[in-house]
Amino acid sequence: MSEKIIQLNEDLIKNNLKDLVRDSVEETLNALLDHEADELINAEKYERTDGRQGYRSGHYDRNFTTTSGDVTLHVPKLKGIRFETAIIERYRRRECSVEEALIEMYLAGVSVRRVEDITEALWGTKVSPGTISNLNKKAYENIEQWRSRPLTEEYPYVFVDGVYLKRSWGGEICNVSVLVAIGVNKEGYREIIGACEGMKEDRESWKNFFVWLKERGLKGVQLIIGDKCLGMLESIPETFPDAKYQRCTVHFYRNVFTVVPRGKVREVSLMLKAIHAQENKEAARQKAKAVAQNLRDMRLQAAAKKIEEGIDETLTYMDFPTQHWTRIRTNNTMERVNREIKRRTRAIGAFPDGQSALMLVCARLRHVASSSWGMKKYLNMAHLDHLEFKEYELAN
Repeated sequence: MSEKIIQLNEDLIKNNLKDLVRDSVEETLNALLDHEADELINAEKYERTDGRQGYRSGHYDRNFTTTSGDVTLHVPKLKGIRFETAIIERYRRRECSVEEALIEMYLAGVSVRRVEDITEALWGTKVSPGTISNLNKKAYENIEQWRSRPLTEEYPYVFVDGVYLKRSWGGEICNVSVLVAIGVNKEGYREIIGACEGMKEDRESWKNFFVWLKERGLKGVQLIIGDKCLGMLESIPETFPDAKYQRCTVHFYRNVFTVVPRGKVREVSLMLKAIHAQENKEAARQKAKAVAQNLRDMRLQAAAKKIEEGIDETLTYMDFPTQHWTRIRTNNTMERVNREIKRRTRAIGAFPDGQSALMLVCARLRHVASSSWGMKKYLNMAHLDHLEFKEYELAN
């Protein structure tokens, strides 16, 4: 009884089932086309009636790609009236769901070559790179609308950074940056609030970026977190005079490590972390002085100087709720976003122009924002409201 009484050829069944579904889709679509032709003519085939609007004149075959595979449509040809179908648009060769799938695959980071292989495996036909490019133009219109959408909420915390990409410029390959801003709204959720081409992260680029964000409605900014970029530092007081600046502590550490021998990096790292483990800003400043003196005793004069000159920029987060400290003292929230951008753009190499680079970056950003990254609460902003209330009471 242990022997199999009936053996099934699974591959044969799957292939037959696929053919059956495709044939059923083809038959249904052709029946609908015939029915539409009858309604347009106001008469069935060979029917004699005074209300007839035209006559059939055969049909022409047309390939149509669906999620069930390629089917052949027998499109009716009419005399005396133009045949228009509501089933498929004129000149359309693919079902809408197929086009949407192609766009989503490309924007999700699948390479063009991989998209071709996937479409051949799923639908039996390859989609050319030109077709994918044309589909993306339509997607880019929606992306541009998303990128330029009005900002209607307040964003107390704003994280900013620049991502460098390669693009062609006058026959040469050069670096260009895309400036990205992530805001944390009053409900504590992260949102990608802006991205634009920034050339070389100079003062003019950052100023234009911040002005553009304000024109779209960015308000309520209390803290801007980022790396120490001179262009950004000069632009913040002009565009957001009431906002404070927090230098990313991780980038600060890396900057100090550039003048520390490799064998002493771990020891210096523990000293730096001890500064930001203090309970308040004054204690952190005292600890920084002690660390600088220790570094001088270790003959690390350059490292000590960097700490003395830059430590205050890394302590701004201590003016905000202690529950937020670990999240707002670094620019780590940009890290995943940057990794996603670089992963998607690495395979492309150099972009033909800045607009194509910007659109692909924005597509990647929108994809990340729609994932769990943007759905998960990042901070409990009630702590910030409570701190603001206490400061208001003390002031009055």
